[in-house]
Amino acid sequence: MTDITTIPVTAADGSATDLSSHKGEVMLVVNVASKCGFTPQYEGLEALQREYRDKGFTVLGFPCNQFGAQEPGDAEEIANFCKLTYDVDFPVLGKIDVNGDDAAPIYKYLKNEAPGLLGSKAIKWNFTKFLVDRAGKVVKRYAPRTKPEELKQDIERLL
Repeated sequence: MTDITTIPVTAADGSATDLSSHKGEVMLVVNVASKCGFTPQYEGLEALQREYRDKGFTVLGFPCNQFGAQEPGDAEEIANFCKLTYDVDFPVLGKIDVNGDDAAPIYKYLKNEAPGLLGSKAIKWNFTKFLVDRAGKVVKRYAPRTKPEELKQDIERLL
């Protein structure tokens, strides 16, 4: 089994990194966007981060501009939006593609481990969520419409 924390990702500053600092944590990986109808979910994601971070949980946001060009900003604009609008404290990493030939390796892995409805691997829209257990196993995929607060029971079960 691949350890999700060793898959290369891009930090918000554009540098290459991985998620090794989150090894052993329960993670919620979300493709985010600042100009989407689901953008207010940032508030719920941050609430989960604050409620569970001391128990070994983190939200990881991956900005993506593949759906309706709803994440047009650069890293600085995205960071400012997240902080000023929703007081986001969870990690928001570098902008990525989640579908297609240029899909980020972490999203290739997530989609393979937890296909969507009818086995579809494609991400359909912003704010698709993946819950990952402490061992790095993808436990569940949630649709964009699933509100962050609806994940509490699943998160608590893994903590």
